[in-house]
Amino acid sequence: MLALSAQGILPAVDFAIFADTGWEPAAVYAHLSRLEREIATPAGIPVLRVSSGNIREDALDPSRRFASMPLYILNQDGKEGMTRRQCTGEYKIKPIKRKIRDLLGYPHPTRIPKGEFVEQWVGISTDEFHRAKDADVQYMRNRHPLIELGWSRSDCLRYLTSLGFSDTPKSSCLGCPYHGNAQWRQIRDASPHEWQDVVEFDTAIRKGNARANASGSALLGQAFLHRSRVPLGEAPIDHVTSTERAGLQRGGIEDAGSQELEQGMVDGCSPWACRGEQPDDFGLAA
Repeated sequence: MLALSAQGILPAVDFAIFADTGWEPAAVYAHLSRLEREIATPAGIPVLRVSSGNIREDALDPSRRFASMPLYILNQDGKEGMTRRQCTGEYKIKPIKRKIRDLLGYPHPTRIPKGEFVEQWVGISTDEFHRAKDADVQYMRNRHPLIELGWSRSDCLRYLTSLGFSDTPKSSCLGCPYHGNAQWRQIRDASPHEWQDVVEFDTAIRKGNARANASGSALLGQAFLHRSRVPLGEAPIDHVTSTERAGLQRGGIEDAGSQELEQGMVDGCSPWACRGEQPDDFGLAA
C-alpha cells in the first residue's frame, strides 16, 4: 500500500506507522529501513515508529507488566489449553491509537470532538476479505484499498517483485505462538542466532511470565510456544502441514512456504486484520 501510494496508484497518504513489539526478526527491521529509504522518503511519506515496549523483555522481567501471549498450555491432568492473547492490543493497537491521537492533536485523555477522524488503510487482500473490519473507535475509520483494487495476495507479490521487493518478510514477533511449521523452520535454518533466542525464550516461559511467577501466580501446568506442547527445540517443526501440502500441490515449495508463512495458525496476529477476534502492524493514515 505504501508503494502504491508513493507511485500515485493510490492517493497520497500523510503517514505510515510501524508498531514495533521490540522482537521482530532482523529481516523485518532491515526491510523497514529499505522501504523507508527507497519508497517512503522519496515520496515524502514519514514512517513513524511507535512502541509500547519490548515484549520479550517484559515477559521475563518480574517488575514489568506483561500483556499475555497466546501460549499453548499443557495442564497437570493432561488437558490442553491456551493463555489469553493480550499482546496484539498492548503492543500494536495501543501504540498506533496513541500516535494517531497525537497526530490529530488530541493526546490522551483529551476528548476528540465528534467528526474528527483519521482514515487508516489496512492491507487485507481479496483472499481474506472476510477479515476486513472497522476500528472500534470513532476517531479512526478503516479502509481496505487492496480489496477496492481487487488485488489478491498473488497480485501483491507480483507488484512487490516488480519493485525489487520479492523478499518482503512477514512482520510478527520472533517467538509468536501463531507461527506455522514453515516459519519455525525458516528461523531455525536461516538465522541460527534468532533460533537460539526463541528456544531460550520458550524454556524461560515454561511456568508463565516472570511477573506472574513473582507474585505467586505461576501456571499449574506448562506453557509452550509450539502447538505440539513440547519444548521448541524438540517440536516436530519438520512436519509438513496440510496447508503446506496443499501449496505444494498448487505451485511447488515456494508457494507452500509462502502460504504457511502467511497463515501459520488459523488465528494469526495482526491489528484490525487478525484471524482471531482482535483487530497489520503497518498503519497508513490519510
